[in-house]
Amino acid sequence: MLIVKAFDLKFKYRKYVETRDEPKFSGLPDPTAFNRDDLYEILPMMGAVMDTLGTTDGRVLHLLEDLLNEMPRFVSSREEVFNYLVGCGSDVLQR
Repeated sequence: MLIVKAFDLKFKYRKYVETRDEPKFSGLPDPTAFNRDDLYEILPMMGAVMDTLGTTDGRVLHLLEDLLNEMPRFVSSREEVFNYLVGCGSDVLQR
Protein backbone atom coordinates (compact mmCIF):
# COMPACT_ATOMS: atom_id res chain seq x y z
CA MET A 1 0.00 0.00 0.00
CA LEU A 2 1.19 3.47 -0.89
CA ILE A 3 2.14 5.63 2.10
CA VAL A 4 1.33 9.32 1.76
CA LYS A 5 3.28 11.70 4.01
CA ALA A 6 2.16 15.12 5.23
CA PHE A 7 4.79 16.89 3.10
CA ASP A 8 3.29 15.25 -0.03
CA LEU A 9 0.03 17.11 0.47
CA LYS A 10 -0.91 20.40 -1.15
CA PHE A 11 -2.80 21.75 1.88
CA LYS A 12 -2.12 21.89 5.61
CA TYR A 13 -4.48 19.96 7.86
CA ARG A 14 -5.07 20.03 11.56
CA LYS A 15 -3.67 17.19 13.66
CA TYR A 16 -6.28 15.80 16.03
CA VAL A 17 -3.81 14.36 18.53
CA GLU A 18 -6.54 13.07 20.84
CA THR A 19 -7.76 10.61 18.16
CA ARG A 20 -4.40 9.93 16.50
CA ASP A 21 -4.10 6.39 17.85
CA GLU A 22 -7.65 5.30 16.99
CA PRO A 23 -8.02 2.92 14.02
CA LYS A 24 -8.04 4.68 10.65
CA PHE A 25 -9.30 3.66 7.22
CA SER A 26 -7.84 0.34 6.12
CA GLY A 27 -10.35 -0.79 3.53
CA LEU A 28 -14.00 -1.45 2.84
CA PRO A 29 -16.42 -1.71 4.49
CA ASP A 30 -15.87 1.12 6.96
CA PRO A 31 -19.01 3.02 8.05
CA THR A 32 -17.05 5.14 10.57
CA ALA A 33 -17.43 8.91 10.20
CA PHE A 34 -14.57 10.54 8.29
CA ASN A 35 -13.02 13.77 9.61
CA ARG A 36 -11.97 15.59 6.44
CA ASP A 37 -10.00 18.14 8.48
CA ASP A 38 -7.79 15.64 10.34
CA LEU A 39 -4.36 14.90 8.89
CA TYR A 40 -4.35 11.48 10.59
CA GLU A 41 -7.57 10.55 8.75
CA ILE A 42 -6.52 12.00 5.41
CA LEU A 43 -3.12 10.32 5.05
CA PRO A 44 -4.32 6.68 5.06
CA MET A 45 -7.36 7.57 2.96
CA MET A 46 -5.25 9.23 0.27
CA GLY A 47 -2.82 6.32 0.28
CA ALA A 48 -5.66 3.82 -0.22
CA VAL A 49 -7.27 5.89 -2.99
CA MET A 50 -3.96 6.39 -4.82
CA ASP A 51 -3.25 2.67 -4.49
CA THR A 52 -6.65 1.79 -5.93
CA LEU A 53 -6.16 4.24 -8.80
CA GLY A 54 -2.74 2.68 -9.45
CA THR A 55 -0.77 5.91 -9.36
CA THR A 56 1.99 7.60 -7.38
CA ASP A 57 1.73 10.89 -9.29
CA GLY A 58 1.77 13.93 -6.98
CA ARG A 59 -0.49 15.82 -9.37
CA VAL A 60 -3.16 13.18 -8.89
CA LEU A 61 -2.75 13.42 -5.12
CA HIS A 62 -3.27 17.19 -5.29
CA LEU A 63 -6.32 16.69 -7.51
CA LEU A 64 -7.73 14.26 -4.93
CA GLU A 65 -7.18 16.88 -2.24
CA ASP A 66 -9.13 19.39 -4.32
CA LEU A 67 -11.93 16.83 -4.70
CA LEU A 68 -11.89 16.16 -0.96
CA ASN A 69 -12.18 19.86 -0.16
CA GLU A 70 -15.05 20.32 -2.65
CA MET A 71 -16.83 17.09 -1.71
CA PRO A 72 -20.45 17.50 -0.53
CA ARG A 73 -20.90 17.31 3.24
CA PHE A 74 -23.43 14.48 2.97
CA VAL A 75 -20.53 12.23 1.94
CA SER A 76 -19.53 11.48 5.50
CA SER A 77 -18.43 7.90 6.19
CA ARG A 78 -14.99 6.58 5.36
CA GLU A 79 -16.37 4.17 2.77
CA GLU A 80 -18.43 6.94 1.13
CA VAL A 81 -15.38 9.22 0.99
CA PHE A 82 -13.23 6.42 -0.43
CA ASN A 83 -15.82 5.56 -3.11
CA TYR A 84 -16.32 9.24 -3.97
CA LEU A 85 -12.59 9.92 -4.37
CA VAL A 86 -11.95 6.73 -6.36
CA GLY A 87 -14.95 7.40 -8.62
CA CYS A 88 -14.11 11.04 -9.28
CA GLY A 89 -10.39 10.34 -9.52
CA SER A 90 -10.84 7.56 -12.07
CA ASP A 91 -13.19 9.77 -14.13
CA VAL A 92 -10.56 12.51 -14.26
CA LEU A 93 -7.74 10.08 -15.08
CA GLN A 94 -9.73 8.64 -18.00
CA ARG A 95 -10.07 12.08 -19.64
